Amino acid sequence: MQSKFRLTRSEDFKRVRLHGKSYAHPLVVLVTQASESSHVRVGVTVGKTTGTAVRRNRSKRLLREAMRPLLPSLASGWNLILIARPTLVSASLEETRAALMTLLRRAKLIPVDES
Repeated sequence: MQSKFRLTRSEDFKRVRLHGKSYAHPLVVLVTQASESSHVRVGVTVGKTTGTAVRRNRSKRLLREAMRPLLPSLASGWNLILIARPTLVSASLEETRAALMTLLRRAKLIPVDES
């Protein structure tokens, strides 16, 4: 994922978590908040309950890779946070992408008829 699409500052993460709306799935939690910018920014976080650093990093890579092809079809002007759950470590890329599609449709950030 390109750096212009990343949410990196801790103040941004705190603001989105505090004022955003969350959507849950067994693999990942999505938190959304509207922003003034013209593009979508995505932040990825994984808690220590997920496991060792190797497992946490794998989860982050998996979420970023699953999100990358979905970025062009997303509605513009949103900040998103993806929070990995411990079950994500054993999930495949296809399962992760399906979970993200479900959450994005529920949040109305992607058209329902798009696959």
